[in-house]
Amino acid sequence: MIKTDILIIGAGPTGLFAVFEAGLLKLKCHILDALPQAGGQLAELYPKKPIYDIPGFPEVLAGDLVDNLMEQIKQFEPGFTLGERAETIEKQEDGSFIVTSNKGKRFHAPVVAIAGGLGSFEPRKPLIDGINFYEDKGIKYFIKNPEKFRNKRVVISGGGDSALDWSIFLSNIASEVTLIHRRNEFRGALDSVEKVQELKNAGKIRLITPAEVVGLNGAEHIESVDIDENGAHRNIPTDYFIPLFGLTPKLGPIGHWGLEIEKNAIKVNNALDYQTNIPGIFAIGDVNTYPGKLKLILCGFHEATLMCQAAYQIINPGKKYVLKYTTVSGVDGFDGTRKEAPKAVVKAIL
Repeated sequence: MIKTDILIIGAGPTGLFAVFEAGLLKLKCHILDALPQAGGQLAELYPKKPIYDIPGFPEVLAGDLVDNLMEQIKQFEPGFTLGERAETIEKQEDGSFIVTSNKGKRFHAPVVAIAGGLGSFEPRKPLIDGINFYEDKGIKYFIKNPEKFRNKRVVISGGGDSALDWSIFLSNIASEVTLIHRRNEFRGALDSVEKVQELKNAGKIRLITPAEVVGLNGAEHIESVDIDENGAHRNIPTDYFIPLFGLTPKLGPIGHWGLEIEKNAIKVNNALDYQTNIPGIFAIGDVNTYPGKLKLILCGFHEATLMCQAAYQIINPGKKYVLKYTTVSGVDGFDGTRKEAPKAVVKAIL
């Protein structure tokens, strides 16, 4: 059983910033996310795309924003459970909650903050006969440990940033990388497209376009893929097939927790603290809905801030918290570190 003050479901930007705001209130957080790394959509779908509406950043790459948020919360030592989905929730007699993941891990907290973005993400699977049989037998929808592919033959399918980036990365690890896309054009960062072109010219990546994988072969583990290239059929031996076609957002099991749902989003009290119809459970960021809702990262940051203030009152009933600006109070981390503005020097002018 993992015990914490606030269990945050979702490791996207809103969930990460909630850790910082909670830390200012001396509240500990643990983050649970179904994706294998922190960052949510920013890390999984468009890490190299610029964002222009983050205050103070005229332009920031999505992946860099995630890195900055992770650095900002490092002082507050949050716990992370990644690659696991929140499955069930049980309210205890004292008003706290026990959440169980799909892998049986249990979390106990007086406050639960759902920051799941558009919901739990599931990979978009290509429509290939028998694909379910080969899951965990050579088909990977996520890459958690690149070393798994060292000196192996890999076929990657897709035309976005993920397919490009992993083809580039694995070209230095795998014995053979084949990138297949149904079009000649790729929808990804220009530098990534150019890098793939360089690696193709150098013989480090085999590029097959326009084409698509139409069949899978192998007795106990995938051994080859069949592709359709302009009507011609080819067979490519491989040890792994990695289809990277993006993610499909779903509210998932959270939709069955008794929360008030409207158009696949969780209704909250935006007049006060973004609490749901179940006291002690909050929803912040893109996963919630209320009159005038805007699905923007900066709005999620605001919602996370007010949520933490309400969480403080639940965890410390009757205790008053005096808000101080960080420029005045500084920031004391749970790891013993302290950040503060330089103190003014008092000196007389003679």
